[in-house]
Amino acid sequence: MSKPAGTDDMTSPPPVVPAAVRRLRLTDFRCYATLDLEVDARPVILFGENGSGKTNLLEALSFLAPGRGMRSAGADGVARKQAGIAADAWAVFAEVETRDGRFRIGVGARASGRRETRIDGDPAQQAELSRLVPMIWLTPAQDRLFAGPRADRLKFLDRLVYAADPAHAEAATAYEKARVRRQRLLDDGRSDPAWVAALETEMAGHGVAVAAARLEALIRLQAEIDARPEGAFPQADLALDGAVEADLAAGASASEAEDNFALALREGRGRDGAVGRTLTRGPHRTELVTRHRDKDQPAGDCSTGEQKALILTLALAQARVLAARNAIAPLLLFDEACAHLDASRREGLAREILATGSQAWLTGVERVLFEPFAGQAQFLRVREAGLFPDGAGATG
Repeated sequence: MSKPAGTDDMTSPPPVVPAAVRRLRLTDFRCYATLDLEVDARPVILFGENGSGKTNLLEALSFLAPGRGMRSAGADGVARKQAGIAADAWAVFAEVETRDGRFRIGVGARASGRRETRIDGDPAQQAELSRLVPMIWLTPAQDRLFAGPRADRLKFLDRLVYAADPAHAEAATAYEKARVRRQRLLDDGRSDPAWVAALETEMAGHGVAVAAARLEALIRLQAEIDARPEGAFPQADLALDGAVEADLAAGASASEAEDNFALALREGRGRDGAVGRTLTRGPHRTELVTRHRDKDQPAGDCSTGEQKALILTLALAQARVLAARNAIAPLLLFDEACAHLDASRREGLAREILATGSQAWLTGVERVLFEPFAGQAQFLRVREAGLFPDGAGATG
């Protein structure tokens, strides 16, 4: 008997395809006057002395995602400067292979102008980039993420959620805009209560959407961590400490959670206005709680090396979640990837990245740090904003 049409699609998951940059061109971006680089879909290792331009390349790639880039510099902070004078414009152009084909993405801005995005030559919204190029990045500033400010952990979590759910960024932005507007009215002290109430209703709607997306992402992330035995990277136990998230986790419907949050905002108007900030517990005050499972210890109490390993646990687990859910391996940008990692964890990092199928761009001072990638990656020495294949000294 022949199989019904579509049987294979229902029983076999589609093959995972990496979101891979195949060509990168820069114009007046940071230290690069011009750059034209072609690579294949394998991981890309960038090594060289500090200040040679490695991180600038990763930052350029991070502008292929919504937001202000991995350094939070924004469109007005990345133009190349000579004698203290910024270039009139900057641009990042990439040819990207994805599950849906090959696309040409252009991002740039003129001096003091807004960032512009084009896909295949047509104007596009930043949100469209997440759907084409899901991306996860790590920076050295996150190496002690769990011992730093709560807001940094929340930002890190939201970046992981954005990679899986582009709408999360839109909801988080809308929530923050409404929160700021409400606070300004409360600070003024003479605002129309109806106007404040309208903003609180808006905050509640967007806030519940943000909290629900975080909860769903955390459940998937924890399940992925639990499904794999501890190897080079430790297992982690994750939780969200937030009022709206707690409501949803306890079984409240979205409308019930919205009503509860709106009521808390209304009751907190006097306090929020008196102190000049939104103390009412909402998604902006949620805490990502992480514990090192084997040590049964809060992540913030772990050593710098252990914290770096835990961060990689979360990032690599999310990469696997995306590959399984969407059949596309996200682009990984790991700046100073091997900092604080011993030899066994450097080997584990290579194994994990190669297993996800992602095109990862990794930076480090010395090539030897990435030897576990052997012939399965592309090695480029970066020297004074120039690229040299395999460190041989020939211009790339």
